[in-house]
Amino acid sequence: MSWVHDFWRSSIGGKTTMAVTGVLLFLFVIAHLLGNLQIFAGPKAINDYAKTLHDLGPLLWVARIGLLAIFVLHVLTAIRLSRANKAARPVAYAKEATVQASFASRSMLLSGLSLLAFVVYHLLHFTVGAVHAEDVALKGANFDVYAMVVASFSRLPVVIAYVGSQLMLFLHLQHGLQSFAQTLGLSHARYTPMIRSLSFFLAAAIAGGNILIALAPTLGLLQKGAA
Repeated sequence: MSWVHDFWRSSIGGKTTMAVTGVLLFLFVIAHLLGNLQIFAGPKAINDYAKTLHDLGPLLWVARIGLLAIFVLHVLTAIRLSRANKAARPVAYAKEATVQASFASRSMLLSGLSLLAFVVYHLLHFTVGAVHAEDVALKGANFDVYAMVVASFSRLPVVIAYVGSQLMLFLHLQHGLQSFAQTLGLSHARYTPMIRSLSFFLAAAIAGGNILIALAPTLGLLQKGAA
């Protein structure tokens, strides 16, 4: 399998890996958000959704581990490409060319590492129940996800952690989608403004939807208690 490693180590292989893993993660965050938005339909809707996932048994953990592996590969590839770019230019420019580079593009590595840390925290929180164990609620043999969401997001530190992570997600997605379009060869004066607008809209919609869930108890959008 040395050819796989050699391909990954190449410039084209690295960019291809970033594009493929990025698309898979992008599709996941959309599906994840759509599922979680059922919280606004009430306790039964979100708890039934969670039970459907739980009933997948080992397949669910295979999917979780696979997604985490994709995420780690995405981050590791980004780190390697960043180091390769710096190695190719060992002497820094006298003046950084950051006028045209957006904050989102300059902070891609930071936002990616921050999101990786958040994913681990999120899994320990809502999936394993290892952190904020006082928020864990059971309904029969399953987690009462609705009650857990209300309890967790009724506490300011948890809300701040989730909202902060979604701001990182917004920055990462905004530039990541533009980079993906560029990888596909869509970088053109005619299409670039439209791609930038679409990237901003999609990133804002996804991050905004997750932030709305985190703020829902504070804004009084969810009823406390279980159905």
